[in-house]
Amino acid sequence: MHNAAWKQTFDTFLKSWAEQHELPFVPFDSAVDYHRYVDGRQRADGVRTFLASRGITLPEGDPDDTPDRETVNGIGNRKNLLVLQKIKEGAVQVYPGSVEYLRAAKAAGLRRAVVSASANCKDVLEAAGIADLLEARVDGVVARERGLPGKPAPDTFLYGAELLGLDPAQCAVFEDAQAGVAAGRAGAFGIVIGVDRVDQADALREHGADIVVKDLKDLL
Repeated sequence: MHNAAWKQTFDTFLKSWAEQHELPFVPFDSAVDYHRYVDGRQRADGVRTFLASRGITLPEGDPDDTPDRETVNGIGNRKNLLVLQKIKEGAVQVYPGSVEYLRAAKAAGLRRAVVSASANCKDVLEAAGIADLLEARVDGVVARERGLPGKPAPDTFLYGAELLGLDPAQCAVFEDAQAGVAAGRAGAFGIVIGVDRVDQADALREHGADIVVKDLKDLL
């Protein structure tokens, strides 16, 4: 869902940019650009990192920039509108095996927190019907309020452990994003488990995953 929203947003911007600067239009690559530059990062960080890969620098703007503004925040907010629309349309789908694992973790008495770069994390959890399985939430909204840098910095994960009253060494990080496993490794967590949804097992290991599985059900 996020990948599709980013592609629509970036392709619209890149077409306009190419026309303005008389350059060839090179579309956003959902199979490469998303996972390398955007996935797992806070919204503005994703915009900034991807545009830098194309040699493009834009003004930061303000977090409340309207979606039509050609700023880092404006582009990010344009993407956010698309995600909110997709959530309302029922586009959120769950991975049944991962939900099964989460329920098993709860039944075993393990503490559980979600750490997400998305400002829409709460809406997504509720749409997926799994909000009750998590005790704490550190998302894009919380990170902004507390001034926490996003992944690959470990700060949001560290705060998640703090909310659960645990040391990082006592915690496992489960991540499907390259930036996320890098954050888990940087935070010295007990174990970092990469979840390979898009055939990037080697990249997840290179960024810090101790174990890579296709789905969390593989760990049951």
